[in-house]
Amino acid sequence: MGQSSETPPKVAVLMGGPSAEREVSLSSGRECAAALRGEGFEVVELDAGPDLYARLQEIKPDVVFNALHGRWGEDGCVQGMLEWLGLPYTHSGVLASALAMDKQRSKEAFRAAGLPVADSVIVEKHLVEESHVLDPPYVVKPNSEGSSVGIYIVHEAANGPPKLEPHMPAEVMVETYVPGRELTTTVVGDKPVSVTEIFVDGWYDYEAKYAPGGSRHEIPANIPQDIFDLCLDYALRAHQVLGCRGASRTDFRWDEARGAAGLYLLETNTQPGMTPTSLVPEQASELGMTFGQLCAWMVEDASCHR
Repeated sequence: MGQSSETPPKVAVLMGGPSAEREVSLSSGRECAAALRGEGFEVVELDAGPDLYARLQEIKPDVVFNALHGRWGEDGCVQGMLEWLGLPYTHSGVLASALAMDKQRSKEAFRAAGLPVADSVIVEKHLVEESHVLDPPYVVKPNSEGSSVGIYIVHEAANGPPKLEPHMPAEVMVETYVPGRELTTTVVGDKPVSVTEIFVDGWYDYEAKYAPGGSRHEIPANIPQDIFDLCLDYALRAHQVLGCRGASRTDFRWDEARGAAGLYLLETNTQPGMTPTSLVPEQASELGMTFGQLCAWMVEDASCHR
C-alpha cells in the first residue's frame, strides 16, 4: 500500500447503502471501523449513497474496506467503481461478486465443479403464486438478495401456493427444500477455517442471523469427521470456483439420515456479516485472530484487479 511506518493507511469503510440489508451493513461497518481504529488505521466511515464516487475522490483513501451487503455492494457494482478509481478494496472482485450474488448462476458453476446443490428453477413471481411450481416442500427466495430477506418455505401440508410480499422481485428462485442441520464454513484467504452449526427455532432468517440471541452457534460443530472435512473441502472449492478473495462463507444443509449424500451447498457469501453475532469473526477466532486482527488482515489483503 506504499505507506511509511509513520503514516497509518487511510481506510474508507463503505457501509449502509440502498439495499434491503442496509441496517446490518451499518452495523457491520461501525464494528469494522472501530476495530480498524483499534489496530492503528486512520478510518473514514462512508454511507454509500448516490454521491459515493465524488466522496471517494474527495477522501482519497489508501484502501476501501467494503462492509456493504446485498445489491450494489455485494454484486460487483461497487467493485467495478473501485476498479475504475484504482482503489484497492477488500473481499471479492467484480466477477466473483456478481456470480455469487446470482444464486442460479453460482449453482451452475458449483454443479459443473461437482459440488452438491439442490434442484431449483427461476420462475415469474405471479406463476409461483398461482400454483405449486415444484412439489412441496420447497423454498421460494429472491435470486439476487442475501441474508435470508424474503424467504418462504412451502411445507408438504400447504393448502396452496404462497402469497409473496410486494417487494419480492418479478422473478424468484424456487428450490427443493433440503431438510436437516444448518452448517457453515468460513474461508480466510485460501484456508477453510472450521464448521459452525447454527441452532434456531424455526427458519434461520434475517432476525435470527443478526439479533443477539436470535440463534445459537456451536463451533466446532459436533458432527462426524467425514462431514466436517467435506464442509471444509466444499467451502474451499466453492471459494475457488467463483474466484473469491479475502473472506467468504459457504452455507450448507445436512440431512444426517443420508450421511455424506445428504450434505448440500446452499450458497457462498462474498460479503459475510461482520457484526458481534456474525459467524465469520467467530470462526476466525479459531485461528487465533481477534476481530481487530481479522479486519486488519482484510485491509492488508486488499488490492485492485481482484
